[in-house]
Amino acid sequence: MSPSFPFRMHRGLLASTALLLAPLGCATSSQAGAARDEAALRTDEAPRVKPRWGLVIHGGAGVISRENLTPEREAAMRAALTQALQAGHAVLAKGGRSMDAVTAAIRVMEDSPYFNAGKGAVFNHDGVNELDAAVMDGKTRMAGAVAGVHHIQNPIDLARLVMEKSPHVMMVGDGAEAFAQSQGMPLVDAKYFYTEERWQGLQRALEQEKAKGAPPAEQGQPSTQGQPPAQGATPAQPPASAQPPAPQPGQPAQPQPSSSLTPGVDPITGDHKFGTVGAVALDMEGNLAAGTSTGGMTNKRFGRVGDAPIIGAGTYADERCAVSATGHGEFFIRYTVARDICARVEYQELPLPEAASYVINDVLAKAGGEGGVIAMDRQGHVATPFNSSGMYRGYIGEDGTPTVAIFQQP
Repeated sequence: MSPSFPFRMHRGLLASTALLLAPLGCATSSQAGAARDEAALRTDEAPRVKPRWGLVIHGGAGVISRENLTPEREAAMRAALTQALQAGHAVLAKGGRSMDAVTAAIRVMEDSPYFNAGKGAVFNHDGVNELDAAVMDGKTRMAGAVAGVHHIQNPIDLARLVMEKSPHVMMVGDGAEAFAQSQGMPLVDAKYFYTEERWQGLQRALEQEKAKGAPPAEQGQPSTQGQPPAQGATPAQPPASAQPPAPQPGQPAQPQPSSSLTPGVDPITGDHKFGTVGAVALDMEGNLAAGTSTGGMTNKRFGRVGDAPIIGAGTYADERCAVSATGHGEFFIRYTVARDICARVEYQELPLPEAASYVINDVLAKAGGEGGVIAMDRQGHVATPFNSSGMYRGYIGEDGTPTVAIFQQP
């Protein structure tokens, strides 16, 4: 490792999965700068002076290859991640709360077409965008979440409203949107979420599904294939092919196989990525917060909800630890990944990097789950383990120097 990074690796930890928040270089679109940032996000020894506060973000994990990512697109995504880091840092640098920093950073990523959240959300099987988000305050353990919303520009803000302005933790669908309106949050037209890249990703998924022998829609039934949503469109009724057959009298209903839940395919790069955005932060007062937002999986059906809005699975924060996850949500839910990491910190007194690495690279990997997390503890230690080939991620500390990385190897 170069003299710029005088850190040693902890024994028993994967060098590629953990780090400590430290001023280790700046985000840049140049090849040398990018390589430096990639290397910086692989150190996990404490810096000489531990920062008092900071922010860590992610923009999704999965099969992300250098060969398929053009220099122009890589630069654009690094710039978007850097902007998100700077938005969160601006809050923390003024003595703002960690929750404010988390939502500020996530809002930037929700507004970008490059990430599967908000503006860049993928389409479900019926050609509709379904959005999920959650936040949790580590100091109070208050939490808020929304799932299956269709007209909320920034779902992370609605999740926070659920936490702060209601007695509940989670709201879904039309009810969540009615609550949003009651709080003065406007609904946006469904067209707002349309991007050609995401639409083509759905068309590719539908074609692959058809090639595998999925039943076609019945004659006379509307089909969304090849047709973008109309102006002012509302979620359509599932086509006949999505409806389970009615049970015969005296016969129990038969379970129906769900559609193939696979990562979204980037129409530009061809890579498979579990698109989610998230942030965790530690403020000057030593308080932690976490937040996650997603559009789910391309071609999902039947109101499927992943781990992002599930407290303890994709999002979690307490007074010791904060986690935001990205990956195959069904596995993160079954193994309560976010809470498991913090529980190991609390009960086993494991260092955060060790706890996070074990859950992602041992527990989750053995179960067949793919993805990663960003995590932070109240001492400023940070971990970003992932068991896929890449994860869009970054951090920023007190000095205001953003560091962004994408790949598994520098």
